[in-house]
Amino acid sequence: MCLSVPSQITEIHDDASVTVDTLGVKRRVSSHLMTEPLAIGEFVLIHIGFVMNKIDEADAKLSLELYQEIVDKLNNEGCD
Repeated sequence: MCLSVPSQITEIHDDASVTVDTLGVKRRVSSHLMTEPLAIGEFVLIHIGFVMNKIDEADAKLSLELYQEIVDKLNNEGCD
């Protein structure tokens, strides 16, 4: 199973790649598969190093809140 966590574009590069921030982790990924332009601040979904599509900001933020809740619960399980 593959989960795609929304990532926010932080930089756009001349070689059709972008830098994204995924839950605080920054990485450079390819935007070669995108047919529409991308902008800094937009949220996208990544699969195997490629931007696959844009995601609405409200939906992205909701997903990120849910992922953070899962991470927090997993981190707290070991504290009991």
